[in-house]
Amino acid sequence: MNKIHKGDQVVVIAGKDKGRQGKVLKVTDDKVVVEGVNVAKRHTKPNPAQGQEGGIVVKTMPIAISNVAILNPKTKKADRVGIKVVAEEGKKVRRVRIYKSDGQTIEA
Repeated sequence: MNKIHKGDQVVVIAGKDKGRQGKVLKVTDDKVVVEGVNVAKRHTKPNPAQGQEGGIVVKTMPIAISNVAILNPKTKKADRVGIKVVAEEGKKVRRVRIYKSDGQTIEA
């Protein structure tokens, strides 16, 4: 189970964008794409066969998952994520994510 999921609100804790916050748009094994963080400009050539215009394209690039931390909305600070096993009566055992600082479950 990944500790960072798509749609989570995160804060960057290392790198050139340290301190910036954003929503996770995409998660791979070891990288995340965060809205408005690690933005790069790419120069593209026009391709008339595909109907593509040339120019400068602004693109959000992936950032290492170790450089982001989930944002705790209660404290408005970066927090670590833990996994807790919850066993409910008559149901299968499931795993939930919790904030390490206060033990509250993270709503997905």
